[in-house]
Order: sequence, then C-alpha cells, then structure tokens
Amino acid sequence: MKILFFGDIIGKLGRKAFVKILPELKQEYQPDLVIANVENLAHGAGVTAKTLSEIVEAGADFYTSGNHIFSKPEAESLLNDPASNLIRPANYFADKPGKGFKVIEVGSRSLLVINLIGQVFMKDEVDSPFEKIDEILSEVDHKNLAGIIVDFHAEATSEKNAFGHYVDGRVSAVLGTHTHIPTADQKILSKGTAYVTDIGMVGEYDSVIGDKKEPIIASFLAGEKPKIEVAESGEAIVSAILLEIDPDTKKATGISRVDRKIKV
Repeated sequence: MKILFFGDIIGKLGRKAFVKILPELKQEYQPDLVIANVENLAHGAGVTAKTLSEIVEAGADFYTSGNHIFSKPEAESLLNDPASNLIRPANYFADKPGKGFKVIEVGSRSLLVINLIGQVFMKDEVDSPFEKIDEILSEVDHKNLAGIIVDFHAEATSEKNAFGHYVDGRVSAVLGTHTHIPTADQKILSKGTAYVTDIGMVGEYDSVIGDKKEPIIASFLAGEKPKIEVAESGEAIVSAILLEIDPDTKKATGISRVDRKIKV
C-alpha cells in the first residue's frame, strides 16, 4: 500500500500549488491514498467548506489538522458531518466536535488514521498524546487493519522523536506536522514504524513558515504578536512523504521525501 501524505497546506497559494501538482505526483507515484494536513487552508489559519472543497476536488482522500482547526467557525459543521474525512487531534479540546481518528477503506483494505497534538511549547493545554495513543489503540479492532498512520502535530522535535519510539512496532508510521519546516530524518525505526519529524508544508517558498516575511520580521523587531498574511500567487514549496506499508504485517517498507518547487 502506497500513501502520499502532504504537510500543512497554507492559504490560497498552498491550495493552488496542491491542485496544480497533485495530478503529476499521482501519475508518478501511483498512490493508493492521498492525505493532507488542512488546518491552515483558509488564509493560513483554519478551514472552510469552500477551501476544503478545492482540495477534495483536486483528488485528496483524507484530511488531518492541528491547533488551528477551530479558527474558522465552519470547521465545527465539517467535523460534525459523519461522512466527513476530516479529523482533528484526538487529545485536543475533548468538548469540541469531531473525531481524532477514523478507519477508512482503501480498496479492499482498511486503514486507521490517527491525529494527535503535542504538549511541549504549545499554547493550549492538551491531554497527553502518549496516553491518548494507548487509549485509541486499545479501543480499535486491529483484526482487519492493513496499517495505522499517525499525524503527530507538534512543536518540539524531542517530543516527536520520543513519541515515534514509544509507538514503534505498534503503528505503521508517525509523520510529524506543524512546524512547516521539512526535516531530513525520514527512516524506519527498529520495530518497523516509519518516522519523520516534520513533513514540511505546501506554501510560499520565500516566506516565514508560509507567512509573508515582512510582517513576521517586523513583529519580532517590535516584540508584538504577528499579523498573519499569506500570498495568493508566486513560487511554492510542496513537501510530502511517500509511505509504503506491507498490509499483511502493518509494517512500513519504505519512506521517502517528495519535495517540489513550482510557480502558481
């Protein structure tokens, strides 16, 4: 089973880049499933029905998120839809709508996708991702699963790395999101779990983690909270992970980076 997983898609430029490049990547890699983190779809923070529909129509199959998922009110109705393939971190705001994991059909097989958020350096207080993963894995019937993928939306590299080792051999892959900075540590851990600290993003290349650089730099100089501004066109970086899983063992057999730079 081959899965193409895209890092955080940032605003209009990110959406346009994703729509433009996906057909080419699908033809090249022939994935069985396309997953994307969409928490920054709508002008860099949150998701709306309109912005999500662009990604759906482009050919993505499933959508994870993170700490910005509730930035737009529409997210609640999207997450409440039982047919929705959008999930949010399972250990984040338990009183809010939505699910933190879902079993989906991929051809004749089933795949469990889990979304979690880290605790270190994050603004909101969240439940332990280590305890939550144990809870989820004990709750789900593993009998017919071909694989288990975790989107770990976290800031600290050490927390992500520790989490990967904690679940090694119990899930097929731990793919980090949130920092928008791609890391070069993709590997298969000793017990068969594929791991990368951060996939990266789909957003403006000449930017500060997808945001226009000038207001971000100005905010650091002034010691003020930055105003998020994202580009609508220009050069984009597209970062994804190609994951290969043996459905009989649920172990990863391959993990590689897919990085492109395109103009939109």
